[in-house]
Amino acid sequence: MADLVPGLLFCLMAVQTIQHDGNRTRTNISTGVIPKTFKGRTYKCNHTNQLPDPLHPSTNPWLYVNPEDPVTAYTTGILSTRVIPSSYILAMLVGIPSNAYILGFLQVKLRAKSISTVILYLNLALSDLLLLLSLALRVHYHFNGNNWIFGETACRLIAALFYGNVYCSAQTIACISLKRYLAVVRPFLYRRLTKTPLAAGTCLVVWFLFGAAIVPELLVRQSYQVTQLGVTTCHDVLPLEEKSHSPLVLYRLMLVCLGFIVPFLVCIYAHVAVVYHLGQSGCDWRPFIRVSTLVFVIFVVCFLPSAILHIAHYIRLFSTGDDRLYGYYRVAVCLCCFHSCLDPFLCLLVSRTAASELQFISLRAIPQRPTVMT
Repeated sequence: MADLVPGLLFCLMAVQTIQHDGNRTRTNISTGVIPKTFKGRTYKCNHTNQLPDPLHPSTNPWLYVNPEDPVTAYTTGILSTRVIPSSYILAMLVGIPSNAYILGFLQVKLRAKSISTVILYLNLALSDLLLLLSLALRVHYHFNGNNWIFGETACRLIAALFYGNVYCSAQTIACISLKRYLAVVRPFLYRRLTKTPLAAGTCLVVWFLFGAAIVPELLVRQSYQVTQLGVTTCHDVLPLEEKSHSPLVLYRLMLVCLGFIVPFLVCIYAHVAVVYHLGQSGCDWRPFIRVSTLVFVIFVVCFLPSAILHIAHYIRLFSTGDDRLYGYYRVAVCLCCFHSCLDPFLCLLVSRTAASELQFISLRAIPQRPTVMT
């Protein structure tokens, strides 16, 4: 399964590259602060006589884009109007029922001893389910030629829920990895912790960070009419020269660092330490190591490309004003959605190795008495 995900990313990015063949992009040097979307310009007075007929019944403000810019190829191309929404539909068909099942399955498991682990997985399933449900309107948006018809309020809410839940899932996975690290590498400390209240408090902190993360997206306009394309975009094209949108750059850089880079580093350290300590023990922990490695690899494959392209997009915007990487970034975000539909199956797989983990904890936490020769 892990091999299919990189192949899917390669195919999606190949489509994006083919779309840009023959479309030479004019590079514009921007002196303003640039958020992570395609660039658009609001109409000034000297453009009044060039305005096309308004897109009734929409009353959204107008943006101007150069027909040669990458936004034209992305907005009208097969990648954003067919491939991306089809990927979202596949993720929803698999992920929504499986996460709903996991929510019911884990509620039954709340009677078990490891309540703290169940709480963390419930939090992950809820975050994944909200992310997948937020894709419904985006599917219509993309199939409708990237034309948003649901109004500005819905656009802000969907954009905030989508990106907020992506990072909420990553943070929850980091918490699960840290718990596994404490259980295996620091068993004495782990046994002294009040695990259930700590797990519940951790989930509350994650949701508090989620709420704080989505506020900036809710405060600025997200939907604009793109006059040359005859559509109203949602989040994909923003007026980068406007002061109202300039604070987004600092917010989004902080979001990718705190929402993914920090959880990613935590997962790397925790996984390496757990595998090392299991390997040093005298018992055969290979099934548990294989499952843990599979979970870690899928996390890296699904989340790392979007983080790398996000940062690279900023670098190109600041250095050359080129925004063509945004299309690739949108492709990589699809992998985050696929991780949300894979989490329930990974949860069931990990639950089968829970007995091995508990056995290892008991062996490490209880001092072994020396054997007396008689």
